[in-house]
Amino acid sequence: MGRVTPDGARPPRRVYPFPAILAQEEMKLALLLNAVNPAIGGVLVRGEKGTAKSTAARGIRELLPPAGGASPPFVDFPLGATEDMVIGSIDFERAIRDGEPRFQPGLLARAHGGVLYIDEVNLLDDHLVDSILDAAESGENIVEREGQSLRHPARFILIGTMNPEEGELRPQLLDRFGLAVSVGGETDPAARVELLRRREAFDGDPDAFAAAWREQTAALGRRLAAARERLPDVLIPAHLAAFIGEICLRNHVAGHRADLAVARAARAHAAWHGRGDVNADDILAVAPMALLHRMRAGEPEMPPPPPPPPMEEPDDRETEESAEPPPSEAPEGEEARENGESAAAPPPNEGKGCDGGDAGDGKDDGGGDVPGEAQEIGATYAVRPIAQQTKDQIPRAGSGRRSRSRSASRQGRYVKSTPRRTERNDLALDATLRAAAPHQRFRRFAATRDLAVLIWPDDIREKIRERRVGNFLLFVVDGSGSMGARRRMVETKAAIMSLLLDAYQKRDKVAMVCFRGAGAETVLEPTGSIERAARLLADLPVGGRTPLTAGLAEAAEVLRRALLKEPAVMPLVILMTDGRANAALGGGIARDEALRAAGALGRRFPTARFAVVDTEAPGIVRLALARQLATALDAAYFKVEELRAEDLVSIAKSCER
Repeated sequence: MGRVTPDGARPPRRVYPFPAILAQEEMKLALLLNAVNPAIGGVLVRGEKGTAKSTAARGIRELLPPAGGASPPFVDFPLGATEDMVIGSIDFERAIRDGEPRFQPGLLARAHGGVLYIDEVNLLDDHLVDSILDAAESGENIVEREGQSLRHPARFILIGTMNPEEGELRPQLLDRFGLAVSVGGETDPAARVELLRRREAFDGDPDAFAAAWREQTAALGRRLAAARERLPDVLIPAHLAAFIGEICLRNHVAGHRADLAVARAARAHAAWHGRGDVNADDILAVAPMALLHRMRAGEPEMPPPPPPPPMEEPDDRETEESAEPPPSEAPEGEEARENGESAAAPPPNEGKGCDGGDAGDGKDDGGGDVPGEAQEIGATYAVRPIAQQTKDQIPRAGSGRRSRSRSASRQGRYVKSTPRRTERNDLALDATLRAAAPHQRFRRFAATRDLAVLIWPDDIREKIRERRVGNFLLFVVDGSGSMGARRRMVETKAAIMSLLLDAYQKRDKVAMVCFRGAGAETVLEPTGSIERAARLLADLPVGGRTPLTAGLAEAAEVLRRALLKEPAVMPLVILMTDGRANAALGGGIARDEALRAAGALGRRFPTARFAVVDTEAPGIVRLALARQLATALDAAYFKVEELRAEDLVSIAKSCER
């Protein structure tokens, strides 16, 4: 328990001085630039725990000028916050008592003029992050509730932190952050000793430590105030505006937010250094922070030399030549994109195995793993919506665009009301008034207070909301040698890639298990990154025996972990195999063992939906082993050659219960 003053109030939290933070120069610069110009749109700090992220966030607040004579606010965003808590709502109690609507401020209103700090921002629902980023970028918040609309200023420094190992933000949300930096632990032994010394001094006597750094803290505050006053007059010369655009083009960022972020941050950088015009050094200092999270692949490319100012009158021919990067600097895959080819697909293999040769015999007498050879991804095709509808009443959080579900928060479409009260306390005012209306004449006689409407507890109704959520798609892929015959893996990869593209649009999470040779492995943990999934899919090898039981066991483990983390998740398992199991985990017949494992898998996860895609080559005689597998799993059955847009819908609908 923290210390409590005699009057019962908790004393203010001791804040570690900002200038006393050792190293982490890029993070500190990003925070200072956003303090100079909050319109940059916030800072995303990516890195492991214990790297002074929250310390720096609280320290920057101490440098801000007072707001209305008081210290600027510092709002520590709670992970369990609802949409009404964030953007604000209507005070229904006041509306019922006085007969007039009154705005109830949310976290965005409280953060105005200060700092909004979100730890583990990647764990928040997408719609909440979107609302916060909208306000951070525009400087105002718009509240629309129950037919009422209100807007209020919301200018704050947005600081989000995340550990990438715990999951990534979607690219659309990453792009909305103005700047991003990566932080790590200090590697210099002397610096680690000094860091430890300072922290122990602060913990031992916070007041004395703060006093020792007071003058440096005050100096930074004065410099920040001067930079804020100077910012509106800072200009970007025309030739440097073109330089910003060229840097962004060379790093292949999507859209124009990167250009705006670089320009705003460069102006703040110039103001911070006391200049009235942006120069090339300002741009080069901030460009890596604006591009880190926006590049489609790779590290930031070294920017070209800045163009000379107009007064130097450069030769026109030389200027035109320098504006285009030399062919050797073009990133891998750029030429393919210009020719309309898919950048996700690697060039076709020229060795054996792609046409059903040596890689496709599947012979491995020892039962061990054998080196595999990857086949290319076939041409993708359009996928119609996979409408995996749910008929359960389980409230779900999260976001997505595929299946409709009951909403576990105050976000979503209001579909009906219920007298059952929940922790969400999502009042359905219209239904409550309708329930109370027939009793108003009687209640007037028993009234002890003069209220506009007399509502009793039994009248209160809550909203039932509905929203679209994403699904969890688990691909269990047969990578054995038989899949190499007649380029079956090429067609299988094309089907998987098409589903991955659709999953990205529907905001699904995907994972992938591959079984071949001696066992099975999870080659892709649950993720929303289509680029990572495409890279792994392209390199997926073919060869060896078919340990189907091992693949089913690995799929069960992935499902167990996914449901443990999100019990309400909606899994769809797509098993892509010809069913020719020939490597058993025990000592029995491999095919019988696999059928028993399939039945156990279906019974263990009753909320999961299963589909089996038969990859057996067409011919006069078909063993149809995959069909037996589908029966054991109680799964939808499909042939890979029929796997086109209209049939993908059939798979999902067949999975419904």
